[in-house]
Amino acid sequence: MRKVNAVLTGGAGFLGSHLVDRLLLERWNKVVVLDNLITGSLSNLSHLVGDPRLVFQQVDVSDSVAVDGPVDFVFHFASPASPDDFTRHPIEVMKVGSLGTLNALELARAKSAKFMMASTSEVYGDPLISPQPETYWGNVNSIGPRSVYDEAKRFSEALTMAYRNHYGLDTRIVRFFNTYGPRMRLDDGRVVPNFVKQALLGEPLTVYGDGSNTRSFGYYEDVITGVYLLATHDYREPVNIGTEEEKTILEFARAVIKVSNSESEISYLPASVDDPRQRRPDLTRARTILGYEYHVNLEEGLQKTIEFFKGKLDLK
Repeated sequence: MRKVNAVLTGGAGFLGSHLVDRLLLERWNKVVVLDNLITGSLSNLSHLVGDPRLVFQQVDVSDSVAVDGPVDFVFHFASPASPDDFTRHPIEVMKVGSLGTLNALELARAKSAKFMMASTSEVYGDPLISPQPETYWGNVNSIGPRSVYDEAKRFSEALTMAYRNHYGLDTRIVRFFNTYGPRMRLDDGRVVPNFVKQALLGEPLTVYGDGSNTRSFGYYEDVITGVYLLATHDYREPVNIGTEEEKTILEFARAVIKVSNSESEISYLPASVDDPRQRRPDLTRARTILGYEYHVNLEEGLQKTIEFFKGKLDLK
């Protein structure tokens, strides 16, 4: 994959910016980042200022996508991705999952480029089976508070497969499970930044419901490795990427308190509507086809994430 020109929508976001780093580390020729900065930040790319291989364009890909010159690969990672974002930017979430995906696919088709769509475990909704294999169709409330994201991603997947089947476009779909790490936003609204920020400030960690819901937290380094393995493979069906290290939210809260050496207590609030009760990926497909494996355990990943948030909060 040397001397490859890539376009990455959402490349100033948490996960997108880490993918930029990986592509440049792998000596890709040029990476064009398209981002409207609604949830992304240029600070995530500031360490790359002056690198001639990186081109940034502030643009809303839901409106249009135009890139000069040859393009070999289009990564569509643009989308707000936290529960708070679903309330703040519901229309934008739906637009980038529909019109944004269409525009990104059209760019790939016009350039005869390969295409990858960043999907999510949210397509499984509140799953009735665990772990969740890619063949599971999901249990989604199409009009619930999380539906703008769930349905946008489900539509994106369907559109991606339609382009593959109808036009023969070389496509890939990756489904992420609760990725975390440095460059997450302080106001993200997801459980990792919420708990870490509260623990560092000595505030109670707010658990919604009784804390028995589970998540499988995957550190970004492992996840980006999975993305890269899929990008360099020709597999066409969706692939789960994440970790099987399943924790209840209460167990996770206690882990954050321990690793951060915090004296915070845990407080309980009413359960969130449509909050999935269980999330754990079946990684058989990723292991068998891509040779994927994760290596960063939760304690190690939390330590690195906590150090990042200390800097953001100006704490020693």
